[in-house]
Amino acid sequence: MPMERKNLRVFEDAVSLLKDNWPTPLLKLKSETREGFEVWAKLEFYNPFSRSIKDRPVWLMLLRALEKNDFNSLYEATSGNMGIALAALSNFYGKRFRAYIPRTTPTTTEIILRVYGVEVVRTDFETIDWDFIETVEADAKRDGAVNLNQFKNDANFQSHYEYTGKELVEQLKSIGRKPTCLIAGIGTSGHIAALSMRLREAFGDVKIVGVQPRKGESIPGIKRIETKPKWLAHASPWKIIDVSLEEAVKGSIEVARKEGIFIGLSSGAVFKAFQKIKNILGHGVYVLIFPDDGFKYVEIFAKHLKINKRHSI
Repeated sequence: MPMERKNLRVFEDAVSLLKDNWPTPLLKLKSETREGFEVWAKLEFYNPFSRSIKDRPVWLMLLRALEKNDFNSLYEATSGNMGIALAALSNFYGKRFRAYIPRTTPTTTEIILRVYGVEVVRTDFETIDWDFIETVEADAKRDGAVNLNQFKNDANFQSHYEYTGKELVEQLKSIGRKPTCLIAGIGTSGHIAALSMRLREAFGDVKIVGVQPRKGESIPGIKRIETKPKWLAHASPWKIIDVSLEEAVKGSIEVARKEGIFIGLSSGAVFKAFQKIKNILGHGVYVLIFPDDGFKYVEIFAKHLKINKRHSI
């Protein structure tokens, strides 16, 4: 009976909607697959709360925190998806949430957080750096709140090793594919490191390509290696590819127009990184991680497409 109910997509509660709905899809990109090249994208925007890969670590970090002690409030530094996922799960578990966001955070993200009833503190920080993180940690300690801190919390890495990575290996084995290359963005480094370890354990040598914003630029969801992400060493990247914001936007638009799926900017950056390295690495099976969809970034797309209120789309 439980299996029949799952097949009919009946869920007991919102958390079941997350963990009982895995795995997220692995999709062949037909526009990029040709003789000698097979390209697959893992669509993490099928997660329900933030429509992003961040649902996974937020769920496990929060679960671990709830197991350790009772608390009423959560304080977190976030620029987007982590905050939205935590907003949803905080409401589910009956906790108050204060989100500290950089001043550059898109208005759309703040609106979503406020819909969830989150207390939003828009700071003067340009981006989330270690000073920002330590400021939030200090405020949480002062007020007796819990700070999950995705940048240091090992449950971040573990969520991707135990769940995302495990299911990706199972998906690839189910279609008889041995990956040549994994391409993923560098943010906290949780998912690129955990997936790299899982794939190498299962398939041996797999080239790992990390994606970061071009120096002096910002792309939501990914960071440069100078920020010293905690788990990146576990990934042992073969190459780190720089992508500009404009390239990321163009990548998202290209995938939308060729494949019919609306991916976010870090996903667009991953796609552009693939196009940059495919001729260097050559034939093989490529796996691209698409962390989220594009709906939160409509302001950026509008600017790129030169859309304003006087022009119809």
